[in-house]
Amino acid sequence: MGKVAIENIETGMVLAGDVHDRTGRMLLGAGAELTQKHLVIFRTWGVLEADIAGLGDDDAASQIPADVDPVELAAAEQELAHLFQHANRTHPAIIELMRLAALRKVQHDAL
Repeated sequence: MGKVAIENIETGMVLAGDVHDRTGRMLLGAGAELTQKHLVIFRTWGVLEADIAGLGDDDAASQIPADVDPVELAAAEQELAHLFQHANRTHPAIIELMRLAALRKVQHDAL
């Protein structure tokens, strides 16, 4: 199993673990096959990632959009790091914000 960011989850994938909202309420149990409705609900309730069956941690971590060069993404993360210097960079929300900022920078620079 591997954690996958919500924007990289596709319909038909199967959950390896339960999905909970920010307050701990269970939204969907392990073993469920995901539908578009599930993904909308996850986004509505602030779910950032889910454990997906059949993916290792390396597989999940390496999932980035096809149009993004990993080298450019790493450079963007370094370039934006100063913006997060006073934040707890181990907190899941900050990690996600940093990742999204770097992705947006790479995609914007490509235009």
